[in-house]
Amino acid sequence: MGKCKRLQRIFQADGNAIITAFDHGVNSGPMPGIVHLDQALKTVIDAGTDAVLVTIGMAKKHEALLGRTGVIVRMDFPCTDYINGARDSELCVTVEEAVRAGADAVIFNGGPDSAKGEVGLERTMMRIIGTLRRECDHYGMPLIHEVVPGGFNSPPEAVNIESLKLGARVAAEAGADALKMPYRPGYEAVVEGCEGLPIVVLGGAKTNSQEQFFANIEDAMKAGARGVAIGRNIWGHEHPDRVIRLLNGLIHEGLDLKTAMARLDG
Repeated sequence: MGKCKRLQRIFQADGNAIITAFDHGVNSGPMPGIVHLDQALKTVIDAGTDAVLVTIGMAKKHEALLGRTGVIVRMDFPCTDYINGARDSELCVTVEEAVRAGADAVIFNGGPDSAKGEVGLERTMMRIIGTLRRECDHYGMPLIHEVVPGGFNSPPEAVNIESLKLGARVAAEAGADALKMPYRPGYEAVVEGCEGLPIVVLGGAKTNSQEQFFANIEDAMKAGARGVAIGRNIWGHEHPDRVIRLLNGLIHEGLDLKTAMARLDG
C-alpha cells in the first residue's frame, strides 16, 4: 500500500478531512472526555469523523474499533505537564511499529524557533523529520508534520503569519506529505507557500468562545485549508457527536457558519 492509498483513508473524495485528536493522554494523562477512550472513540467514529489521531499504545489497544476509520499515529512524545517550559519532543516510535499497528499516516510536532534562543528546537525538528522521511518512504507511509512555530505549547506571540509561512515551507522542503498547523488571519499566504501540501488546522486549547472557534475554521477553509485536526474542542464538548456533525457541515458540505452551528442544538 502506497502513500496515496493511505491518504485516501484520511482525506475524502473532496480532498478534505475531519480528524479527531486523542493523543493528549501521553503528556496530560486521563483528561475528562478521554478517561474511557474506547467510548470517546466510538462516539466520534459513529458520528462520522474521517480519521483519528492516537498514540501507538492506543492504536494497538483499540485496533478492532479503529478499523472503521483512518488512523494517524503520533511518533513523538513531549514532556508531561509536570515540566514547565519544554518546547521540544522526542521521537519514540518507529514507522515499522506504526505499520504493524494499522496506521494510515504518522505525525510529529516540530516548529521553527520563532520564540528565538532555542536552537535545539530546530535541530530536534530536523533530526526527526529526516529520520521519519526515510522510514516513511521505505514503507509508503504518509508523513504529517505538525508545524507549531515556537514548539510544543509555544507562547502565542510565536505564532504569526510569517512564522507559519516559514514553518510550512520548511516542512515541504524537508519532505512532509501533509501539514497540521495553527490558524491565523491571512492564512492564504501559508497555503500559497507550502507547495500544494494539504493543511489541516489544529484545534489548540479548549475554548469557551464556540462561535469564534468555528468562525476561524470557516475562514481557514475559505483560505485553502483542507480540514481540521481537533481534540479537546470535540471530546471536551458536552456533545462530541454534534460537533462532528457541525464540522461535517463546514468541511464537507459547504454550509455557512450559522447553518452549521445549528447542529449543536441537536
